[in-house]
Amino acid sequence: MSLLRVLGRPMLASMFITGGLDSVRHPERVAEAAESVVQPLSDRVKVLPDSTLQSVRLNGAVQVAAGLLLGLGRMPRLSALALAGTLVPTTLAAHRFWEAEDDADRAQQRIHFLKNVSMLGGLLVAADDTGGVPSLLWRGRHTAKELRREARLVHRSARMGALPGAAAGSVRAGAKGLKAKLPG
Repeated sequence: MSLLRVLGRPMLASMFITGGLDSVRHPERVAEAAESVVQPLSDRVKVLPDSTLQSVRLNGAVQVAAGLLLGLGRMPRLSALALAGTLVPTTLAAHRFWEAEDDADRAQQRIHFLKNVSMLGGLLVAADDTGGVPSLLWRGRHTAKELRREARLVHRSARMGALPGAAAGSVRAGAKGLKAKLPG
């Protein structure tokens, strides 16, 4: 594993672990801001809790668990996707800069919004990172390509191997036809 991955994954995960722990311990701190996102989501997705406090705790728990997994390098692609999934509603609930009335508050919320968008980009890159090992999709495509190439080589070899036999057969056929024409 490269040094960049060893250092980068825990750095990326640190914000989610600390923020997630705070959400699990003190969901009331963000429940009011989360209400506008949680209720429409819980109405559409029936497995989510109806309570905003419980949804905030669940989101925090997923952030802690996935953050720890990403930081430790265990199931990093899945944990990065899970973190990305929690970051979207968190960002939409907590950093609604377009609703801020004060210019200073709007600027601060915009910075936090864009920071979260940047972290989302990092998580998507991490979710796509195979750690130097080709993905199953790449290996499948590569194997199919190699099999097609080998099949073409076998086909070409078989055709080339058949040419001397075909030539000999036509020589024999020509010789028989010549004998039949000679008076004898």
